Amino acid sequence: MPTSTPPAPTPARDTAVDLVVIGSGTGMAAALAAHERGLDVLIVEKTDYVGGSTALSGGAFWIPASSLLAEQGAVDSPERAEAYLRSVVHGSAPDERWESFLRHGDETIRMLRRTTSMRFMWSKGYSDYHPELPGGVAAGRSCECKPFDVASLGAERARLRSSALKSPVPMPITGYDYKWMNLMARVPSRGLPRVALRMAQGIGGKLLGREYVAGGQALAAGLYGGVLRAGIPVWTRTSLQRLTAEGGRVTGVVVEQGGREVAVRARRGVVLAAGGFDHDIAWRKEFQSEALEPGWSLGNRGNTGDAIRIGQEVGADIALMDQAWWFPAVAPLPGGQPSVLLAERSLPGSLIVDRHGRRFVNESTDYMSFGQRVLARERSGDPVGPMWMVFDQRYRNSYVYAGGVFPRMALPQSWYEAGIAHRSDDPADLARRAGLPAEGVVASLRRFNELAAAGVDDDFHRGASAYDRYYGDPTVAPNPNLRPLDGPLHAVRIVLGDLGTCGGLRADGHGRVLRADESPIDGLYAIGNTAANAFGATYPGAGATIGQGLVYGYVVAKHAASRA
Repeated sequence: MPTSTPPAPTPARDTAVDLVVIGSGTGMAAALAAHERGLDVLIVEKTDYVGGSTALSGGAFWIPASSLLAEQGAVDSPERAEAYLRSVVHGSAPDERWESFLRHGDETIRMLRRTTSMRFMWSKGYSDYHPELPGGVAAGRSCECKPFDVASLGAERARLRSSALKSPVPMPITGYDYKWMNLMARVPSRGLPRVALRMAQGIGGKLLGREYVAGGQALAAGLYGGVLRAGIPVWTRTSLQRLTAEGGRVTGVVVEQGGREVAVRARRGVVLAAGGFDHDIAWRKEFQSEALEPGWSLGNRGNTGDAIRIGQEVGADIALMDQAWWFPAVAPLPGGQPSVLLAERSLPGSLIVDRHGRRFVNESTDYMSFGQRVLARERSGDPVGPMWMVFDQRYRNSYVYAGGVFPRMALPQSWYEAGIAHRSDDPADLARRAGLPAEGVVASLRRFNELAAAGVDDDFHRGASAYDRYYGDPTVAPNPNLRPLDGPLHAVRIVLGDLGTCGGLRADGHGRVLRADESPIDGLYAIGNTAANAFGATYPGAGATIGQGLVYGYVVAKHAASRA
C-alpha cells in the first residue's frame, strides 16, 4: 500500500479542454496519444495516487504481432494473431473489438516509445494462456517494461501508487525474474543469478540516488513520467460526479474536489478509464456470485464502478458484468488482503480440493479459467465451497509460496491462528482440521498420487499445456507439474480473488460507448476495465487486460482527434 504522503492536489477549476480522461491507469496512454496529436488533455483521478490498478499489477502487456516482438526474435504475424483471437474469443465479444485492438497494437507501442522513456522486453517463454488453440504461441507474446528509475519523477514520486508487495531489500523483480526466483532452491543456477542481478541493481541504484522498480510499478511510473514531461495536468483527489450533455452528445464533466464542484467542458470527448467495480460488493454479488466477500479483490480500492454508473445515466448499455480477471489467492487475514497464487498452483507436490475434499480443476490452468470453473460449479447447484490447497513438506522446502514465504520457512503463525492453514502427518487428520470430509481427501490424495507417478493427469490434464509447464519445475520428470505427495502435509485455505472486474460499458471498435440499440453516444469513450472486455469471456495471455487498456487508449485518442 502507499507509504508516502502525496503532494497536495492541483486545484481544480472551471475550464475547457479537448479531451478529459477519467482515471490514471492505462488512461494515461490515452492522454499521451491525444497530446501527441495536438489535443489539450486533462486527467482526473479520484484517489490520492496516480497509477490505478496498473501500478498494482504484474505489469505485463499482451499485444501480438508487434515490431517489439519482432525485434526480440519472436515469431508472430497479424494473421496468426487473428486466428488465435478468433478462436479464443469465440464470439463472446464483437469481432470489431478485438480486430481494432489487433490493428492498432504496434502503433500503440511505437507511440509509447516516442512519448515515454520506458524500454520494453519480451517475456520469452511465457506462453499464451490457450496455446493449443489455432494461432496460439507457446513462446508467448507478453512483454513488460524493464526496471524503471522512479527517482526520475522527482517530487511527483510520492504521488505514484505503490505496490502492495514489498521486497525485504530493494530489488526490481520482473515477471521473468519471478519465474526463476520461485525456483531458486531447485534450479540455483538460474534463480540465484537473477536474485544477485536485481539486488545489485536495487541496492547499487540506491547508492547512486536511483530507485528501480519493475512490474506494474515500472509501467505506471513510465506512463506518468511521459505525462509529466508532456505537461498534461493531473487532478488527484477529484471524483467524477456526472457527465454533461447537449442534444445527445456528451460535452464535458462535473467533478468534485474538496467538497467543491467544478465544470470542465470537453470539446472532443470524455474518456472513462476509471477501472471496474472491483470493490462494490453489492454489484459483485448481484452480477457475479453471492459467495464473494469484501476484500477479496486485488484491484485498486478506488474502483467502485462510479464511471460505469455515470455512463448508464446518459444511456450507456452494459455487458459482461458477470466477468472478472479471476485469481485464486490465499484467504486474507482479518483486515488484510489475499496473496495471489500463480506459480504455486503449477508446481509439483500440490493439489487443490473443494468442500467435498475432491479435486475439481486443473490447478495449473490460467487464473481466469480457474475462476470460471468455480462459478460454473456454483451455477450447477454443487458449489465448490471452501477451497484448500494441499501440499507436502518437500514442496514447502522447494518453492516460494504466496510471494513471501521462502523455501524451508514455516508458514506464518498468524495463518494457523486464523484457521487458514493446518498441518498434520496424517491425511485424514489434516482433513478434519480443515473441516473437510476425511474420506474425500484420502481418496483424492490416493488418486492424485497414482496419476502423478504415471506423469499423466487423466482427470484434469495438468501439464498438458505449454502454459501449465511454464511455471512447472523443470527438474521433475516426466511432467514438471506432477509429483506424488508424501510425508507431513499442509493445507491452506484458498478464496476466489481477482485482479479486477472486466465487464462494463459496451463499446465499439473506436472505443465509443454504445446504447442498447448499438448507436454510439457522441463524445463518450470507455477503455480498460470500465469497458466490457474486448476479449469477451476470455484471457488470451499474460497482460491482456493492460494490453487492451493501452491500445484502446491510443484508439480513442486517434478517433477523438479526428472529430470536428
